[in-house]
Amino acid sequence: MAVIRLISASTIQAPSQADSAQKIHLTPWDLVALPIKMNQKGLLFHHKPSSSQIQHLRHSLSTTLAFFPLLAGRLMATEGENNTTYCHILCNNKGSLFVHAIAENTSVDDILQPKYVPSIVNSFFPLNGVRNCEGTSQPLLAVQVTELVDGVFIGFTINHVVADGESLWQFINSWSEISRGCHKLTKDPSMERFFLDTVEPPFPIPAPSPFTKEENQNSQNSTPETPVRVFHYTKEKIAQLKAKANAEAKTENISSLQALLTHFWISVIRCSSVDAQEEVFIFLPIGVRRRIVPPLPENYFGNALQIGVVRIKAGELLQSGIGKGAMEMNKMVASHCDEKVRSQYVSMAKKPVLLQPGGAVGAKALATGSSPRFNVYGNDFGWGKPVAVRAGSNIGEGMVALFGGKEEGSVDVQVCLPYDILEAMESDSEFISAL
Repeated sequence: MAVIRLISASTIQAPSQADSAQKIHLTPWDLVALPIKMNQKGLLFHHKPSSSQIQHLRHSLSTTLAFFPLLAGRLMATEGENNTTYCHILCNNKGSLFVHAIAENTSVDDILQPKYVPSIVNSFFPLNGVRNCEGTSQPLLAVQVTELVDGVFIGFTINHVVADGESLWQFINSWSEISRGCHKLTKDPSMERFFLDTVEPPFPIPAPSPFTKEENQNSQNSTPETPVRVFHYTKEKIAQLKAKANAEAKTENISSLQALLTHFWISVIRCSSVDAQEEVFIFLPIGVRRRIVPPLPENYFGNALQIGVVRIKAGELLQSGIGKGAMEMNKMVASHCDEKVRSQYVSMAKKPVLLQPGGAVGAKALATGSSPRFNVYGNDFGWGKPVAVRAGSNIGEGMVALFGGKEEGSVDVQVCLPYDILEAMESDSEFISAL
């Protein structure tokens, strides 16, 4: 496989709007993502688009940005008292980035067939290494259309301060609808952020500010690549894991996803060199749109996540089986009721705690992201549905991305871990039996 060749890069703006200078305050849920890399997800299609179809993508993106004006805007940072910083989105229509490239010697099979995700896939995404706090000067949305020998890969890089995974896929779903010629979106986005009466924006960001030159100077430095693999689980295998977890825990409350994640977590620990007395962690993003009372609108566009963690000694996790770990995960998720979500919101508003790059540290602390509930394979831009989905280079060591598979009820797990652990997992009979 060869490197890609850049054809063009252009700025796509929304059609002129009277409220183009709209100011959008950010919630504590938004601000936590400032220091980390932008979110990257991409779709692979077994269709080679014509030049007119690529031009059509540019036009349809412009039309779509009229519904999502904040994606054509920029972050604005201002200094406050006591070394604090404030941040908001300004919908100034500076535009999104659209990149057209060609990977002349790379085919769809070159992406799908290798055991490990080929490193060239990272080149299919724009703005690699850019952190969310750089949205003061970098686009909040960038798209790269990379032509392959017999297909195309569309890579999306979006500022995580602006949108979480659910909102990212809402945008992609909307763009594909407009690209197909739909004149009305299935789900019009709601740009109104959620704020509590007891704490009003803007919320101060404590020092050190992620916007300072010193904090940003190493943001795009290259780091050693850690292998990435994708493991596929069928609906039937996931059902078996769920039944096993619930039987062991003597309950019926453990979900399919909780059982699958616990099985995967146990497998990683079993195939690593973690000491039995060491505490291990798994971090999960808890969607709170439907946990708030009353719930947020289904079309809420922004971040509505809180991070939950399950911690347990490695030996106990391995000896207790899937039921114990899955039950702990279930309890943690269930604890995020309306009262807890609101309490954490107030705490985060008064003293934001920002996520830090490299927070996941391999086998000892896995961090999950994305969700198999998102509509990935329904994105038809006018030439058919995708054949695969991949995360970009923002998935670092110890990070796990979950996607719904092509077959109904199946799940693809993309994980970044050291080579020796991934090879050991492939040789682990208990792990492989569930694939």
